[in-house]
Amino acid sequence: MALYTQHLPPRWKKEEVEEIRRGIEEHSLVGVVDMYGIPASQVQQIRRNLRGTARVKMARNTLIEHALNELGGSVASLNDHAEGQSALIFTNENPFKLFKLLEKTKTKMAAKPGETAPEDIVIPKGPTSFKPGPIVGELQQVGIPAAIEGGKVKIRETKTVVKKGEVISKKVADALVKLGVKPMDVGLILQAAYYRNTIFTPDLLAIDEEAYANNIVLAAQQAFNLSVNAVIPTRLTVAAIIGKAVREARNVGVEASIYEKDIVDLIIGRAQREMLAVALAAQGRGFELDEATLKAASLRPLRHPRQQPPRRQRGEARGRRV
Repeated sequence: MALYTQHLPPRWKKEEVEEIRRGIEEHSLVGVVDMYGIPASQVQQIRRNLRGTARVKMARNTLIEHALNELGGSVASLNDHAEGQSALIFTNENPFKLFKLLEKTKTKMAAKPGETAPEDIVIPKGPTSFKPGPIVGELQQVGIPAAIEGGKVKIRETKTVVKKGEVISKKVADALVKLGVKPMDVGLILQAAYYRNTIFTPDLLAIDEEAYANNIVLAAQQAFNLSVNAVIPTRLTVAAIIGKAVREARNVGVEASIYEKDIVDLIIGRAQREMLAVALAAQGRGFELDEATLKAASLRPLRHPRQQPPRRQRGEARGRRV
């Protein structure tokens, strides 16, 4: 009996596994987050910020794996993402909202030696608050072009000291601390989320909401135009299709001079515009227009200075009227 009890897992482990299982079963989403490098004070602040929306459960990776395997099914795939200093997060939000919420919890912190640069670390040119001293040599050793100018240390040109993905050395980390540069984003990093039998990874969740919304609007406009131009009636486009057909039929009637009561005014209006265009062209060649034509064209009797009539030959009639 004593030998048997020695192989039983401690009670606290059973309770941890049961709490993890209960959290997964009671929430629509469970995620795996990376806790590496987060100070305890910031963890507490994150918990307060998430209160009422999400709950963070810290546990050993072995216990997380055990609970997920007990549940089985597709949720067990989260084990592939539980690496390093992991924790679980439970919520009823969708994964996109959770990802955005966790991004807001991140803060900037100084880089530690051995960490990987999340982005290019760029030191801008300009003056610093340092007085002349050893700091000049320290900055120059890590490739930062520093010099003394006006009694202060100045960065002579903008310099990229570490590129994205490169390891930050101790000398560079020390220089960044002295310059007050904090390149590291510290916060809960969502490794993966299980929601409605699907695993969502950060590359799927990190979307530009404005660009996404603009693409939806563009797609809707293009679909609307396709429906109208291809004459595929839908609830949203049938009115536009009928309106387009009416306009095209009216234009055909006007162009072909088909005298129907709905378009006869348009035909007469078109004929009048063409008549006035001919009259104005004739005026430009020296013909005089009668008052009725001038009034219809809303023109003054005086000609434009650039429209000089040709000289009349001796004995030529004063002008023909149109």
